[in-house]
Amino acid sequence: MTHGRPTLTAVFVTAAIASTAPVRAPAGAQSVQFRNVARDVGILFGHDNDRSEDRHLPETMGSGGVVWDYDNDGWADVLLVGGGPLAGERQTGDGPHHRLFRNRGDGTFADVTAASGLNGDGHGMGACAADYDNDGWTDLFITGVAADNLYRNAGDGQFVDVTVEAGIDAGPWSASCAFGDVDNDGDVDLYVTRYVDWSIDNNRHCTNSNVPAYCHPNIYNPVPDTLYRNNGDGTLTDVSREAGVGIVEGNGLGVAFGDYDQDGWIDIHVANDALPNFLFHNTGGGGFEENGFFAGVAVGANGEAQAGMGTDMADTDGDGLFEILVTNLDKETHSLYQNLGGGLFADVTVESGLAQATRPFVGFGAAFFDYDNDSDLDLAIANGDVIDNVSLYRDDTTYPQRNLLLRNDGVGRFTDVGPESGPGFALEKVSRGLLVGDLDNDGDLDVIVTNNGQEADVLRNDGGRANAALMVRAVGSISNRDGIGARLTLSGGGRVLVREVRAGSSYLGQNDLRVHFGIGAARMADRLEIRWPGGVIDVIEDIESNHILTVVEGEGVRDRRPFEPEDAGTRR
Repeated sequence: MTHGRPTLTAVFVTAAIASTAPVRAPAGAQSVQFRNVARDVGILFGHDNDRSEDRHLPETMGSGGVVWDYDNDGWADVLLVGGGPLAGERQTGDGPHHRLFRNRGDGTFADVTAASGLNGDGHGMGACAADYDNDGWTDLFITGVAADNLYRNAGDGQFVDVTVEAGIDAGPWSASCAFGDVDNDGDVDLYVTRYVDWSIDNNRHCTNSNVPAYCHPNIYNPVPDTLYRNNGDGTLTDVSREAGVGIVEGNGLGVAFGDYDQDGWIDIHVANDALPNFLFHNTGGGGFEENGFFAGVAVGANGEAQAGMGTDMADTDGDGLFEILVTNLDKETHSLYQNLGGGLFADVTVESGLAQATRPFVGFGAAFFDYDNDSDLDLAIANGDVIDNVSLYRDDTTYPQRNLLLRNDGVGRFTDVGPESGPGFALEKVSRGLLVGDLDNDGDLDVIVTNNGQEADVLRNDGGRANAALMVRAVGSISNRDGIGARLTLSGGGRVLVREVRAGSSYLGQNDLRVHFGIGAARMADRLEIRWPGGVIDVIEDIESNHILTVVEGEGVRDRRPFEPEDAGTRR
C-alpha cells in the first residue's frame, strides 16, 4: 500500500569491513544470566506510591518508564516515572519524582533530573517518547492520575513543558501511551489509555473477606481512551470520537501499535482491565473500527473478559504475522492470540505453554525480545499482585512475586527459564513496568523492571551476545523522523525475521526504539528491507553481523558501528 505516495525502492550494499568480534557458535539459553546491577550502574530510583490507609486505587498501579536516546549520542538513556502525592488533601506541592538517567557510554548512568526541567504536577503513571515535531530530538509524554505532561526536547539536555500550548487536556486517569502515525502523513499521533473515573473525591472503601482491600476497577465507571492527531505545527487535536476510538468505553491499561493485517495502516490494541480488550482496525487515513470480538482477541478462551493489563505484539512463530499478548490476573493465565491472517486470531495460551507458566502470577509489563540472540522472540513478564494484604485471606499467593523469563523454542512454544537465568529473575517484588533495551551497546538486550513502592531493578544480560546480532536505528525523512511504524524484514541463513519500530507498549512504558535482531551464528545477513510508513522501501544487502546501523529513509546506512566489548564499563 502506498497511500497516495509512489512506492520507491532503493537498494544499498554495505561495504565489507572486517568484524571486530569473533564469529560465534550458537549458545544455549542456560549460558545467559541476568543480574540486578541498578546500584552498580547508577540507576537509583525508589517509586513513591503515596500509600495510605484509604487504599486509593492509583497507589497499587504505578509506575513505568522509557528507554530512549534523548541526547542523540547513540546510547540508550532511561526515564523512570515517579508517583508522588495524589491530588486533594495529600497534595504537598512538590510534584512527582521522575528521574532522568543519562547514559555515560561506559556502562554507567548519571542522574540529570535536576537540570532537565522534568517537573510536572500530580501522581505520575507511565510514559512514551517520540520526536513529535520532527526537529531531530525525541520528545516525552508522561501520563498521570489527574494530568498529563508533554515535554519538548530542546536539544540541550533540557525539556520544555508544552502541555497547554500543544492542546493536551487534563482528562480522566491516564495509564499507558503510545505514539504512531495513524494517517501516514509524516508526523506521529498520540494514543492515551484512560483507566477509570477515579478521584480523591469519589474514592470508595472496599473489603475482601471483611479485610480492607483496593477496590475492583468495575466499582468505578469506565471511560473512553483518547487519540490526539498531530497537526504538524507543534499542536495536537483530540480526534477520539471522529476517529472511532472515543465511542467505546473501557478500563484501558496497556496499549500497543502494530500493523497486524499488513495493509500499510497502523492498528491499535488496548488491554482493558476486567472488560473486553479493544482491537482498533485502521480503515485508512486514521479512522478506526473496533473489532476485538470479531478478530478473537477481546476475551479469554472461556468467553469472559479478563484483567488485561500489559500487552505486546510480535511475530512469535516466524510466519511474518504479529501475535498479541495480554497479561492478566493469576488463575486467569496471561493470554496469547495467534495471528491466523485475514484479520483473525486464535487463543493459543494453552498450546504455547503460557497457561501453565503464568497461572500463578498477576502480570503487568511484558515484552517480546530475543534475549539469547538465537533469532526467536522470547518473553519477559513483570509480576506482582494488586492487593497489598492478599496473604491475609489467600494462602496460595503473595503481593510480591517473581518475574518470568520465557524462552521461545522457535515455533511459538514457551518454557519458563527464569530460575536458571541468574539472580535477576529470582527477585520477588511488586513489579509493574518492564522495559527492554541494549543499555551497554554490547549486542544483547537488558531489562529494566519498575516496582511499586520499591526500587527499580536493572537486569544486565550477560551471555546473550554469545550469538550474533544486528541493531537498527531507523531515521525517517519523508516519514516521521523516528521511523515509528516502519516494518523491518531481515533475511539470512534460511530465516526471515520481521520487526516494527514502536513507541510505546508493555505497561506504562516504552522499549528502545532501535530494532534488535538476534541472528545466531550468522556472519552476515543477506538482506534488510525497510518499508517506511509513507510507502518508500529501502533494501540493504550483505550486512555484517554484530553492528549497530543507522539507516536513513531513501539514503541507506548513514552510520555503522561495532558492538562494544562485553567487558566494557562496570562489568564485574
